[in-house]
Amino acid sequence: MIKPQSPAMGRVYFFLILTTFFWGGSFLFTKIGVASIPPQLFVFARFSLATLIMLLFCAPRLKKMDTGTLQRGLIVGVALGLTNMSFVFGVQGTSISRAGVLNNLFVLFIPLITRIVWRDRIGRINMAGIALAVAGIWLLATGGGQGFNRGDLVSTFCALMIAGHIITVSKVLKDDDVYLVSLVQFATVAAIAGSACLLLPLPPFSLTQSAALSVVYCAIFPTVFCFTLQNTYQRYVTPTRAGLIYTLDPVWCLAAGFLVLGERLNPLEWLGCGLIFAAVLLPLLFRLSAESRLIGRYTNRKTV
Repeated sequence: MIKPQSPAMGRVYFFLILTTFFWGGSFLFTKIGVASIPPQLFVFARFSLATLIMLLFCAPRLKKMDTGTLQRGLIVGVALGLTNMSFVFGVQGTSISRAGVLNNLFVLFIPLITRIVWRDRIGRINMAGIALAVAGIWLLATGGGQGFNRGDLVSTFCALMIAGHIITVSKVLKDDDVYLVSLVQFATVAAIAGSACLLLPLPPFSLTQSAALSVVYCAIFPTVFCFTLQNTYQRYVTPTRAGLIYTLDPVWCLAAGFLVLGERLNPLEWLGCGLIFAAVLLPLLFRLSAESRLIGRYTNRKTV
């Protein structure tokens, strides 16, 4: 049997960067969407449409669905549902510039969670990153702008939920069909959001054309399309390199907020965002350097 050839690394990096572009766009379109319709209804519409698209795509695979895949998909779906519910309420309550930077704190929350739950070592580099992040958040809160408001707090909580979802995926999923798992995840998020629509009173709203287009964009591109790209191409790079690529996400958010929504940050807020960005980026760069040294040592041993 001939082993499938790995794609060129240029192609891998291109499509992973493209995912960050669409993820960054989800902040902009979510902000536009929740301006017209309630956040929980936005999530329900987005993931209901994504479930329908994925169901059509996965129709030939449904016969492979078993109880284990269904159960594991439900577990990671709950984590994804908490992530997306906190995401929309965070974006509704703050600028997409600030939300994008704060959401990226998930990189630092992952070692914190694994330390608390599994007693993993955090490391000095991650501790330094956490200190930088705290300083950045303090500048956002006291920088003379809008302060650290409820939307900022929910966006920070969303970063914690993103970290929880990533850890859940790595701990729960086995050799499952990634497309079937995605289908179950999307359906679970739609069910959670639908329950929230029934439990939380919906204020009066009108479905505008821009809100409808925002739902369609978020269902297709940052959901179905990006999950497929991520599952297809992330396997060809190390987690550290993938993490470095994904730090582009807040860059697109800042650009969209500045160019499309006219968002402006004062100098101290920019400094705060810069510290948070550095808090995420520097530990990843140290890990990349350590990876490169290990690969170099292994290569040298192989050639001796």
